[in-house]
Amino acid sequence: MDTESLRLFVKVAESLSISAAGRTLGISPAIASARLSKLENQLGTDLLHRSTRKVSLSTEGEGFLPYAKEILVQQDAAMAAIGSEINEVKGLLRFTASNTFAQLYILPVLPEFLAKYPELDLELRLSDTEVNLIEHGIDLALRNTEAKDSGLRARKLADDQRILCASPDYIAAHGTLDTPKDLVDHQLIVFKDAKGRKLISAAQDDQNEYVFPPVNGRIRLNCDDGTSMKLATVAGAGISMNSYWSVAEDLKQGSLIRILPDYNVDDHTAIWLVYPKANALSAKVRVFIDFLVEKLGAADWDNS
Repeated sequence: MDTESLRLFVKVAESLSISAAGRTLGISPAIASARLSKLENQLGTDLLHRSTRKVSLSTEGEGFLPYAKEILVQQDAAMAAIGSEINEVKGLLRFTASNTFAQLYILPVLPEFLAKYPELDLELRLSDTEVNLIEHGIDLALRNTEAKDSGLRARKLADDQRILCASPDYIAAHGTLDTPKDLVDHQLIVFKDAKGRKLISAAQDDQNEYVFPPVNGRIRLNCDDGTSMKLATVAGAGISMNSYWSVAEDLKQGSLIRILPDYNVDDHTAIWLVYPKANALSAKVRVFIDFLVEKLGAADWDNS
């Protein structure tokens, strides 16, 4: 049942004029009359007695009027509540991100955000496996791939440069690498189901095509968690490809060293904040996006 038709009926009952009710709602008498007729057809009864000179409520119309008013009151209350949720920073915000990124960069700044918005609660779902935002009721996700679903929007947070790393102990035990072709002689650590990524000479003095992991490379460890892959690399299990942000601190401390620094990973990935499309972005999502961009958009691990 169309609530706008109910609103029109209530206005007619108050003014006893279809024309006057239509003017109040900004519609013509013809449209108003058509809407009322449609409402009566839906209900299967005449709500109004019409004549060329006046309009009055039928018995059925008088009986239906209080119910129509109650429906409109409930609808207006519901819309007011929704509007409040959209415009005020309160309620529950569901956010998902990779476990590795969240531990390194999001969890340390969350206390500041929560203190700023005391009426907002966060539900964190941390996993290196992407989840369907709409199916799981997620408000916002952090991903290193842009939104491919037409029902999603995305805002770029930072570039996501990939580099090859190993521990000093591993290199001391297994030797250094001069070109990517040397990778076939080393132990490799890879992320589960990751596609091969091209390695290109930064100086363009090597025209050969290389891929990590190489087709005939020895994959000694296959991980489905970025933190586990990095920790295994730090422990000396082999060479892995990591996002720069995930190993920035390890590189500074010397627990990891960059391998083949003269070769760049040909992979134009970035870190994105992804959220479902909506008629109006809720205030709670908007302020969290702005907060993350402020804190992390120009972080010193963005080595691009």
